Amino acid sequence: MQDIKKIAEEKRTVSPPIYLRDAAHIKDYDRTYQRSVSDPESFWGEVASKFIWEERWDKVLQFAPPKHRWFAGGKTNITINALDRHIVGQRRNKVALLWTSERGQEVVVTYDRLLRRVCQVANALASAGVQKGDRVVICLPNSVEAIYSMLACARLGAIHVVLSTAMGRQLLRSRIEDARPKVVFYADVTYFEGKVIPLKGVVQDALRGCDSVEKIVVVRRQEPKVELFSSREVDFQDFISGQPQWINPCIVDADHPLFILYTSGTTGKPKGLVHVHGGYMVGAAYLTRVFYDIQDSDIFWNATDISWVVGHTNIVYGPLLNGATVFFREGSLILPDPNAAWKIIERHGINVLSITPGRLKTLMGYRSGPGMDARLDAYDLSTLRLVSLTGEPVSPEVYSWAKEFVAGKNGFVVDSWWQTELASPVIGSLLSYDSRLQRVGKPLPGVLADVVDDSGKSLPPNTPGKLILRRPIPCMVNTVWGSDERYKKYWDEVPGAFSCGDNAFRDEDGYYAVLGRTDDAITVGGYRITVAEVEAIMKAHPYVEEVAAITIADAIMGKRVRMCVVLKQGFAPSGHLSSLLYDHIQYELGRIATPGQIVFCEAIPKTSENKVDREALKAQVLSKE
Repeated sequence: MQDIKKIAEEKRTVSPPIYLRDAAHIKDYDRTYQRSVSDPESFWGEVASKFIWEERWDKVLQFAPPKHRWFAGGKTNITINALDRHIVGQRRNKVALLWTSERGQEVVVTYDRLLRRVCQVANALASAGVQKGDRVVICLPNSVEAIYSMLACARLGAIHVVLSTAMGRQLLRSRIEDARPKVVFYADVTYFEGKVIPLKGVVQDALRGCDSVEKIVVVRRQEPKVELFSSREVDFQDFISGQPQWINPCIVDADHPLFILYTSGTTGKPKGLVHVHGGYMVGAAYLTRVFYDIQDSDIFWNATDISWVVGHTNIVYGPLLNGATVFFREGSLILPDPNAAWKIIERHGINVLSITPGRLKTLMGYRSGPGMDARLDAYDLSTLRLVSLTGEPVSPEVYSWAKEFVAGKNGFVVDSWWQTELASPVIGSLLSYDSRLQRVGKPLPGVLADVVDDSGKSLPPNTPGKLILRRPIPCMVNTVWGSDERYKKYWDEVPGAFSCGDNAFRDEDGYYAVLGRTDDAITVGGYRITVAEVEAIMKAHPYVEEVAAITIADAIMGKRVRMCVVLKQGFAPSGHLSSLLYDHIQYELGRIATPGQIVFCEAIPKTSENKVDREALKAQVLSKE
């Protein structure tokens, strides 16, 4: 956990430019917030009424913990509001998607073209037997094909399950087995940091024995094209070729599942979080609109992966529901050269940039000496109105650099906190009030947050405790796929409230600081993994007797996992053996779980209850540096 005393003593504030404050969607935060929490049904009902519904809801919220049901009786389809309503309005020929890659490729897709492509993929899926409620796994890099596939599933009332291309065989397999998809999309390769990263072998291994899968759609990007070995496999272009460019949207109940996003459970078993059409549509659209202050003419760049919840909301649904233009990119931010990000902002006129502090630190790292920040002056970043940092704690150094050299005089830097369970920014700094350093901000309208002790009693200012939500929000997780009992645990820890799994404190002015997880989950570069998952895979290696994972602060990623390994008798530490263990982890779990370092130990310290003493182990490892 972070240095709480030092953070609490930080009282400096930063004011947004007056012209941004005056033009913001929310001009009076206190008034809007109080209205939203004093009469939430009226507030969210008013937000929902701005969308197209096939049938209007009977009641805005039915809430009896742990169950919450938003817009009961309402019927819609999220794609009507993300696509169709723009086509019949003035956005038909407006650019919806603007994609580039580190290899210099570029694709531009208008709203009209996007709807046509989505319908083609939806028709192809329907021809393959996909129906309402079926699951479809999408293991694709940031690409237009990924967005076509996601929206096509939504169009049919099918449930999309997007899995990161950085996952290894075991992570993919466990999630595929849990979701039991009818169709799987994957790419033969992805491109990252100048390398061609093959995906076909890992995905095929993960799919071995998965009998629910009837069709495998391969996006073949390499030349010569990879062979299709199975009768289940089909090329993406062949799959959609000749398909009609229109299909009626499947009208579904407001609480019909839209997507499943997997996060790591504390047991190591994957936890499939279910988000639904109506609630997610209303909550995600509103919270992204007011937090990022999205304007109709905006070009919104979210520099994260589409498989992450921030990618779902900030690359796909949030901007499209608000009629903005989405810029997204495959690959590194420092290729083809270290100035790639600044060239993108200048060339495309980016207005809003959402990025993790770790990625921003990477850009900061490409300063070779005093005065090198001045090279940003060579690029016109004046269109950049907002830089949003999310996914990891933000240091004052990173904030100050982003404010001075990236946002500059015309823009502003804001922090935010959200999680897969909540699917949108819920605590953050709005343009209608001053930001405070080392605070993520204040609860957004509609979000009734609190910091409590173990009994659920609210704590006084600057006292760390458990972060909870006293009341559900529309875009909150609806259940855990296949396990209502696992979902119920979110509401059991503090009866009647949703436990977020993070420690936090609220200061005397209402600003929140989020301090870290209360469980053994580790957030590395924006991805949440568990100690149990990593340890179980390493322990399965035939050379390993015992293993324990610890986290060490990392200047770029925020945290890095270090694996402390005790070898079986007859094996000695070596560089070769270390490489074998790295390869083992990367193949089974993928790049997102690869430890920053493997440390060979003679023994793992234990507590009196014979559990791993991680603090003692961390001290032992650090003492040898």
